[in-house]
Amino acid sequence: MEDFAEVIILGSGTCVPSIRRAGPSACFRAEGVTVLIDSAAGTLRQLARAGIPYDQVDFIFYTHLHPDHVGEFVPFVFATKYAPGYNRTKPVRVLAADGFCSFYGSLKQAFGEWVEPGDHILEIEEVPVGMPASMQMPPLTVSTVHTVHTPQSLAYRIETSGGTSVCFTGDTDFCPELIELASGVDLLVSECAAPEGKKIPGHLTPSEAGRIAMDAQARRLVLTHFYPNCDTDDILTPCRAVFNGPVIKAEDMMRIIV
Repeated sequence: MEDFAEVIILGSGTCVPSIRRAGPSACFRAEGVTVLIDSAAGTLRQLARAGIPYDQVDFIFYTHLHPDHVGEFVPFVFATKYAPGYNRTKPVRVLAADGFCSFYGSLKQAFGEWVEPGDHILEIEEVPVGMPASMQMPPLTVSTVHTVHTPQSLAYRIETSGGTSVCFTGDTDFCPELIELASGVDLLVSECAAPEGKKIPGHLTPSEAGRIAMDAQARRLVLTHFYPNCDTDDILTPCRAVFNGPVIKAEDMMRIIV
């Protein structure tokens, strides 16, 4: 298919250690481009399990700077310098909210030359959080909005040149801006940290995720970023009570054709 695209759930969990679920990370692949969305500790291993060499990563999009979302950034940079087999010649473009360069500067102070990237390894672009943004990152178009979680929290919408679209919420509470970003999207990958009736501020319940998908008229909804009680409580029924499209409960290594 000319406009073939897929999402790979590398980690569907949280900061809570789990045999079943790795920390939050996903991969979007289309038109010969590989995008990593967040990188919890262990993401490089998850990429290897998925059959994706880490030197094929073209973009890394960070939704925010909590440790369970950026934990593999230092190991990634370290691996580009010292692990054999990193043969990439084009820089990896890193997209994150204002403040990422300062964050990275602190990491370099802590780790020194071990995380100083080699020539042409990284290009970092900070996104203002005060207003929605849209960028051409050929062959993709990437749009962002600020979400209700931390001052640096972003959701991302990625569109291919053929019009296929995926939206990743990152960690967020309910916000109208997210509905607008996800409008008409082919696949909405939404956090759903806690079961219905066990709301965690700054995160979504199943019905809230379903309402965002319904109001945005998303074609399909994937729920992810689960605390352990999401595997003992029913999260699909309250979501489906609100959203009448297909709902998928994410599992690690799940591959979803968009």
